[in-house]
Amino acid sequence: MKTLIVIPARFKSSRFPGKPLAKIKNKEMIIWVAQICKNIIGNSNIIIATDDLRIKKVVNNYGFKAIMTSKNCSTGTDRVAEVSKKIKADIYINVQGDEPTIKAKDIKKIISAKIKFPNHVICGYTNLSQNEKPTDTNIPKVLINSNKDLIYMSRLPLPGKKNFKKNTKIKYFKQVCIYAFNKDELKKFKNFKKKSVIEIAEDIEILRFFEINKKIKMIKTTNNSIAVDQKKDIKKVEKYLKNEKKN
Repeated sequence: MKTLIVIPARFKSSRFPGKPLAKIKNKEMIIWVAQICKNIIGNSNIIIATDDLRIKKVVNNYGFKAIMTSKNCSTGTDRVAEVSKKIKADIYINVQGDEPTIKAKDIKKIISAKIKFPNHVICGYTNLSQNEKPTDTNIPKVLINSNKDLIYMSRLPLPGKKNFKKNTKIKYFKQVCIYAFNKDELKKFKNFKKKSVIEIAEDIEILRFFEINKKIKMIKTTNNSIAVDQKKDIKKVEKYLKNEKKN
């Protein structure tokens, strides 16, 4: 089965313009992510889906392939869908371009899960860490059933609390943004032609699949990838990489 890893990378960002080209230890963030993926699947099966020629130029200089996608793409998954129209594959893996410490073993787990559950969209999740609050709206919280199917995802705490006693501990989970799709799933996602109501409300793109009645299987991953949402997060990543090198 042919697997293609697609890394969406748009230049404009309200909180961090030019984020894919931000330097981490003198190397662009998008390249950190691409090189992790390279160790899994090789250069030829990695595509950076971008809307900016500056990103394309940097990616090409490092030996990776970039495909120009529409500036009107509303989400990264819409960019992956555009790539699926141009390059044939059995499995398309969406890896976020702003997680330069993502683990190769987690990406491999998502690929394996898609092979095992070909009729499900696959998404990663993990435990909320001790220093992360369920009330943090920057973190999508995940609610799953006993089969590890997604019930709902929200930026509000899930599950909510009403009749729990004060000392009752609730286990919270968060989304890990590694996805797996087939071509038909991406086609249906793109053909919806707009963000769904709940997708807009939560600002979580995976929720659009609820509108097309597509089941989402959640796969447990590790809990130490650092997402770069703001410029100050660069220092967190560099500190992490420094400590990882020591160990």
